Amino acid sequence: MTPRLEPVATPWQRVSPKYVVVDFVGTLVFGLVVVAGTSIPAVVSHNAYLFALPAAFALIFLIALILVPRRVRSIGYQLRPDDLLFRRGLMFQRFVSVPYGRMQLVDINRGPLARAVGLSELKFVTAAASTGVTIPGLVAADAEELRDQLVALAESRRAGL
Repeated sequence: MTPRLEPVATPWQRVSPKYVVVDFVGTLVFGLVVVAGTSIPAVVSHNAYLFALPAAFALIFLIALILVPRRVRSIGYQLRPDDLLFRRGLMFQRFVSVPYGRMQLVDINRGPLARAVGLSELKFVTAAASTGVTIPGLVAADAEELRDQLVALAESRRAGL
């Protein structure tokens, strides 16, 4: 019988609370662009009924902005004996198990806003395209330490194959 993806005694590691700012600003900017873009036909045609679409998008993005802190708290990972378990999501939860021996690349990315608050994201690449995992909102020093640890674990697991 194969082991389940249930958490072991290891506690979930959470992302930095500063990631709320990064996610909030990203969602806000995207929302403003979408609302402005969908407002153009209404403004050009002077048709009041066409403002329903940007108003609907504004409401959706407002709800998304309210949920940002909870959505960030739902992101976590565990280093288990044979794999890394990653979770995210509120309504649609996603759990991904990445075996150490299958990791081909562990990459650190820093966007401009994340870099401004001292955060990074760690991306794992495996042979299977569907198991790509990105852990956002890690403190830069923690991301580098975790990357080095995962690379060492991946090399030792591949050597044992």
